[in-house]
Amino acid sequence: MLSDHRDVNFIKINESEFIVTSCDSCGAIGLKKNDVVKVPYNVTGKYTARVCLMEILSIGAKPIGLTVNICNEPSPTGEEILRGIKDELKEIDYNIPITISTEKNMQTSMTALGVTAIGIVNKNDLIVNKISAGDYIYVAGIPSVGNEVIKNRKIISSTKTVIKTLGLKNIKEIIPVGSTGIRGELNKLMNSGNLKISLIENAKVDINKSAGPSTCIIIISNGRIKDEFDIPLNLIGRII
Repeated sequence: MLSDHRDVNFIKINESEFIVTSCDSCGAIGLKKNDVVKVPYNVTGKYTARVCLMEILSIGAKPIGLTVNICNEPSPTGEEILRGIKDELKEIDYNIPITISTEKNMQTSMTALGVTAIGIVNKNDLIVNKISAGDYIYVAGIPSVGNEVIKNRKIISSTKTVIKTLGLKNIKEIIPVGSTGIRGELNKLMNSGNLKISLIENAKVDINKSAGPSTCIIIISNGRIKDEFDIPLNLIGRII
């Protein structure tokens, strides 16, 4: 029985269904005095929620709820963070409950946020542990971190990218890439599945760079993918 897969945990409901959870934290990104990266609070909320939603969607599950832990005052920080989260849900047409907590006792000087996404999936719909020799490895989006995320917003991956990928044929796995970078995600994949990978020399994407809040995704497919994405799509290797 599955208990976890990458950044997603599984809770068995019955013989055919699982509850799945994924979480992400964000600190020092906002408009407060001690924030390192200065962005509007709605951006902080949007991208933190995006990470969790992408993890849930990428395994074939359907999001059914979010918990949002805002370690700052309800207004204006809390309200703006929630606005960003709701915008992200609206973009993918999901109207799901959000459980919220804010800091009402202490004054804070740094933005801090934690988001958990909850989903449900039938075991027959899971997109996990299906990789085999000969599969192609692509990357959609450009790894970006910090202020680059805003600068590169038109060329990074999103929840819409994952949903589009789910509609393609012969998809074996979808891996949202975070702070460990593309190489880090591939190393984890090789170690967990006892796989070997052949990478293309001089690939057009930096596989060592942090991808921050899932600004690119690895797509593994049985056969070539036709480039119909609105962000860069690069073939970087094959499973051997």
